[in-house]
Amino acid sequence: MASNRRALVTGASAGIGEAFARELARRGFDLVLTARRADRLEALATELRERHAIEAVVAPLDLARPDAAEALVGALDEQGLHIDLLVNNAGYGLTGYFDEQPWPAHAAFIQVLMTAPTELAWRLLPGMKARGYGRVINVASLAGHVPGSAGHTLYAASKAYLIKFSQSLALETKGTGVNVTALCPGFTYSEFHDVNGARPLVSKMPGFMWMDAATVARQGLDAVEAGTPVYVNGRVNGFIKSLFKLLPDRVGLALTERQGRRFRVHGGAGPAGQG
Repeated sequence: MASNRRALVTGASAGIGEAFARELARRGFDLVLTARRADRLEALATELRERHAIEAVVAPLDLARPDAAEALVGALDEQGLHIDLLVNNAGYGLTGYFDEQPWPAHAAFIQVLMTAPTELAWRLLPGMKARGYGRVINVASLAGHVPGSAGHTLYAASKAYLIKFSQSLALETKGTGVNVTALCPGFTYSEFHDVNGARPLVSKMPGFMWMDAATVARQGLDAVEAGTPVYVNGRVNGFIKSLFKLLPDRVGLALTERQGRRFRVHGGAGPAGQG
């Protein structure tokens, strides 16, 4: 890949976002890395510059701010940094029953997982189309393909939104040189479950259910290059998606309810790397 391509990765300080940054650097992309933790971003950027001889710009930012996407793209425009590949990865889990959380917590969740990725795509898409090349990866989840569970009220809903949004955007950009993919990993080794307090519970899942973040990122980049609108990582996750698609809604919901009782976490969580 030509070194003059530049990628923006949100939630790049850990987990799948960090894995995307590493794989993109390996493929020769210059980088703009954003997350809240500036120290981690700086350390990662320094490492990738030295290892792969690329440019890596650090842009610490909290995407929960309503003006975050506009401020970020505005700053990039001022520096003359165009974005050829967008990875909307930033996200976290907000656990607990819906009415037990204060509204500002839900508003911030919607802003980070739905509004910010949508706005970033909207702001960057015109430039991509004008240059005749662009890639957008929206990191969704297997959760977006199965019934929602109690105690994680907005998570599956937000991921289902990203899937549908990506499908529509892929159709709208067909023939423009822009490819759009919703990436749908299942359980992925990262900090995601540590931050929301679910590590002791999800650790009970069998090993074959898990994937490593590097594999998820590599498959995601390959999928968007191939022009695949929706990509589910791993054969097990693909089987689960197909199974729930075939099951009657009431049966699928009952299965989700039963499994949800085993892995439900009460309480809240703050922003973390995507898992």
